[in-house]
Amino acid sequence: MKLMIKQRVLTWADTYDIYDEWGNERYFVKAESFKIGHNIHVYDRHNNEIALIEERFFSITPTYRIEVNGEKVGCIEKKFKFLDIKPEYNVDFNGWRVKGDFPGWNYEVYQDENAIIKIKKELLHWGDTYVVDFNSAQDELYGILLVISIDAANRLGKIDVVDDILDLGFDILDIIDF
Repeated sequence: MKLMIKQRVLTWADTYDIYDEWGNERYFVKAESFKIGHNIHVYDRHNNEIALIEERFFSITPTYRIEVNGEKVGCIEKKFKFLDIKPEYNVDFNGWRVKGDFPGWNYEVYQDENAIIKIKKELLHWGDTYVVDFNSAQDELYGILLVISIDAANRLGKIDVVDDILDLGFDILDIIDF
């Protein structure tokens, strides 16, 4: 089962639309605008809030607490590195481990020794677009919460419009192999 996470561009706050592989809207995600700290709300297709990703404001590195239906289910923290060329994350979430190429947005989520979710960034899209491939539908909500948390940790401090333009430019350069 696959979901596509598409980030909207030219918005005041991070906003994502999430579709299934047949193009049906599954979830809607929107960050709060003009607020200290980064709080991201996740809604089902009926506009019911089902999850919250909340930045822990007084931490040294980007750290996000994840709640589902008001209950804490995990935490994602970007590890501190002097030169942040290849970011790494502490994942205290559902017993999962995450491995792969985070800057290239090509990574996998493991439960024990089994890869259960694969995340890949699609190229040549206006705004970030990710394809999330699940082995089991039961991991769907937690999988998108993980992807959005990591995206938020990577975006902290960036101007999204400029970042989206640069991403598109680098995606084109990757394709023509500069």
